[in-house]
Amino acid sequence: MTALYSLFLIHNEMSVDAPKFDFSVLRRLREQHEMTLADLSAASGVSAPVISKLERNQQSAELETLYRLARAFGMSATDLLALAESPLAHRSSEKPYRSGEFRFRQVKYANVVALLGSAPAHAKVSRPEIHHDDTEVCWVTEGKLRLSLPHEECVLAAGESIQFDAIQQHTYEALADSQFVILHLRKDKRY
Repeated sequence: MTALYSLFLIHNEMSVDAPKFDFSVLRRLREQHEMTLADLSAASGVSAPVISKLERNQQSAELETLYRLARAFGMSATDLLALAESPLAHRSSEKPYRSGEFRFRQVKYANVVALLGSAPAHAKVSRPEIHHDDTEVCWVTEGKLRLSLPHEECVLAAGESIQFDAIQQHTYEALADSQFVILHLRKDKRY
């Protein structure tokens, strides 16, 4: 039997046994909120034995149960289900990105784009190409940047940051050799 075929068999065996949803996330949420099983049961109306079985992945959950548990944590059932379905950590590799003389190392996730940037003095960029209807945060770690928005202008020195609606026309200008972090945070589109 080849090593590749052996790995395929092992992967298939693991996939069959692996739970579709990992509700051990309930225990982590309960501990974060400093709740006992009895506390969560009282807050949600779901019995402590059912919660315990869910936390140990010994029982599947009805939608109504998920709704009640999620509300006890101040979240939607959709968000709780997403936590149970998704791995708790996601990895990404950086990609180089350039806009004019501004250079970036970029990582992307579903809800955030992070850019570690640098620019020489006097470099300028207007509304870089990667913008969507996001919230943008710019944090200057070295040097000095000028941010021009439609009705205001702000100079940021090392250690200062600003948050604004990225859909607006805006321009960054490096007033000195600068390093900075820019975050594009996706706006919640649920209504």
